Amino acid sequence: QVQLVESGGGSVQPGDSLMLSCTNNGHTLSGFDLGWFREVPGKEREFVASFKTIGNTRDYATSVKGRFTISRDNPKNMLYLQMNNLEPEDTAMYYCTADPWIKSVQDPSGWKYWGQGTQVTVSS
Repeated sequence: QVQLVESGGGSVQPGDSLMLSCTNNGHTLSGFDLGWFREVPGKEREFVASFKTIGNTRDYATSVKGRFTISRDNPKNMLYLQMNNLEPEDTAMYYCTADPWIKSVQDPSGWKYWGQGTQVTVSS
């Protein structure tokens, strides 16, 4: 059973950093493609980053490339999103997601499992 739980959100100022974490409630995350999405009320859920098991391939949205880093620690069953140089436009609810094999990382409808989200607010 997959039950994703995010943590690490909060309120920060522009230029600050945050690291989001995601766990499968104590169970394994290895073997799953993993990703992060974000959502602002009234807008579609937006792809942020992904980490596919095949080739350990990482992908990023253009808006976060160079500022965010996705990583996974399989022995600890953890997924992370290191977010640096945060901007007000990064304010959103951030969701961890997992799928046994994702075809299109940027399409939220293709991901099978979702967490409840953790809020990130960037403002001065």
